[in-house]
Amino acid sequence: MATTTIAAPSGTDYIPVKHPFNFGRWFRATGWRHLVGAVMVIFSAFPLLYVLSASLHPGGTLITANGLFSQIDIGSYVTLFNLPQQPYAAWYGNTLLIGGITSAGTVFLGALAAYSFSRMRFVGRRAGLLMLVLVQMFPQLLAVVAIFLLLNGISDIFPAIGLDTQIGLIMVYLGGALGVNTYLMYGFFNTIPASIDEAAKLDGAGHARIFFTIILRLVAPILAVVGLLSFVGTTNEFVIASIVLITPEKQTLAVGLYQFVSQEFSSNYSVFAAGAVLAALPVMALFLWLQKYIVGGLTAGSVK
Repeated sequence: MATTTIAAPSGTDYIPVKHPFNFGRWFRATGWRHLVGAVMVIFSAFPLLYVLSASLHPGGTLITANGLFSQIDIGSYVTLFNLPQQPYAAWYGNTLLIGGITSAGTVFLGALAAYSFSRMRFVGRRAGLLMLVLVQMFPQLLAVVAIFLLLNGISDIFPAIGLDTQIGLIMVYLGGALGVNTYLMYGFFNTIPASIDEAAKLDGAGHARIFFTIILRLVAPILAVVGLLSFVGTTNEFVIASIVLITPEKQTLAVGLYQFVSQEFSSNYSVFAAGAVLAALPVMALFLWLQKYIVGGLTAGSVK
């Protein structure tokens, strides 16, 4: 029951008056938001629960896992680490290594480029910013053939960074992610007042000292966002990784897990689901750790 107060005659207190609860008015005001929120939670959580249920089902197929958590068995997780032809532990380590180095390199190189475009004035600055935007119109998938031929040629001269090397894959990832991340950081760098740089220059600080000791601390939100997006994109990338990495021990999770469902007569979706659940843990942990920076970094970086 809702209550309101009405003015009483002079010399008396306010008298509360109860009104019956009006469901229609409440639903039009705020109730529909709760309904939309509940639908979105169910829509988002169901695939996660289904994959988790499939990973705990001993049947090995997705059809037998229709009943959520009808059977619980961790045999798929045990099998995952006992397949010599599919070294899941090596894939897991490769993914963390490649994703970590790529995200760190992307953040560092993108921050250097964004600082240069934001704080320095040089010939070709506007054209360079325009090229960063135009290049992103063409997906990296279009360059798969060129990347393969380029790394194949490099293998004849520098085998350590050529085809079937993790360093070569990291370099490809760094080149592909530098454009969009630089432009995103550039928008955030522009929100930092230039008077901070000028005050530091009066004290004798150069560009390097200003960048490493002052600017990087002020742009921590966008650095966290770019690092997270780069790590997630690297972890989920399949096409280029499958072209560059050939040896099973050097492959990433995205490429390796495909082997569990690509074979015609020996597909094991339960093991695949178990691998997918474990693969999501680093991304989820990183997201929870950096979540306080995500909203502020994305919104501020998209203003300019």
